[in-house]
Amino acid sequence: MKRTTIKDVAEAAGVGVATVSRVLSGGSASPETRERVLAVAAHLDYRPSALGRNLRQQRTGGIGLLLPDLTDPLYGRLAEGVLACARSAGEPVLVGSTGGDPEQESELIGMLLEQSVDKVVAVPSGDADTWGPALRTGMTVVFAGERPDEPTEEPVDDLLLLDGLRGRPRVEGGIPTVLADDRSGVRTAVQYLKGLGHRRIAYLGGPGHARRVSAFREALGPLVDDELVVFAGGSRDAAYAAASGLFQSRPDLTAVLAGGNQLGEAAVLAARELDLRIPRDLSLVMYDDVPWAELCSPPLTVIAQPAQDLGYRAAELVLRAGIRRPRSVLLPTELIVRGSCGPRR
Repeated sequence: MKRTTIKDVAEAAGVGVATVSRVLSGGSASPETRERVLAVAAHLDYRPSALGRNLRQQRTGGIGLLLPDLTDPLYGRLAEGVLACARSAGEPVLVGSTGGDPEQESELIGMLLEQSVDKVVAVPSGDADTWGPALRTGMTVVFAGERPDEPTEEPVDDLLLLDGLRGRPRVEGGIPTVLADDRSGVRTAVQYLKGLGHRRIAYLGGPGHARRVSAFREALGPLVDDELVVFAGGSRDAAYAAASGLFQSRPDLTAVLAGGNQLGEAAVLAARELDLRIPRDLSLVMYDDVPWAELCSPPLTVIAQPAQDLGYRAAELVLRAGIRRPRSVLLPTELIVRGSCGPRR
């Protein structure tokens, strides 16, 4: 007879996997929801294999790796770093794609709990509360590349900066995170564009770009034009629509900073469609270096982040969690100047 899973309980109770996980681990839920979930679990004779004591008694080893998009070159390189570290430690890796959807992320967390996976590296899609039930069961989690959505932005100085940079351990109680120093990268890029004479500089952003936008505003200072700070949804179509709309509504802008490789791709395509010549009509800097950036005509100036190292360091942290408490780290970025930027005309 097939064993009842947490997903079976969630479907029968009409709630999400994360809600079932939260109820069974003693987390917050309304009395009605808690009663319904517990009743369904009892009726289906659900025997949790990963929640509670069994998570602590039946370790299976291995690392769970949750990524928003397996086709994105950035996440592919990050995954390579995790796999390299896990391979050196003799640990298997279970990979899941969240599609950038918090609900799908919750379901995958539940599945990892079902399989007694107690170490996870994730590029988070939802907010920090999504991970609460898993953390209460004893799962060790390290975020890589991004933080979950939070009401306030954590200061850079609350991270340990590596490779000779200054810093200190992150504040107690937070989930360890390995990040690229995007604030420094964005500031350097804006200063470079200003040095070329650009004053009407746009930022094309997406979900989770609060730190980069903050750095962009700080670097521009009084030159910031709110109409030139544009956000797109997570899809390629949304990115293209945002770039095209920006370029058509503000023909006076002379430079744009695209906050990610998908947004940079959209900016290149929209500029081509609108007969904007790069860099003669529009200078372009893209956050993140991907293989196609150097193949563009002209090659794109980029803010490069060490994606593979992000994954490797995150895997190191999650594997060492039993020895000492992991500390968050911040890795340096680099501005690589190519041919997509020129002086303001």
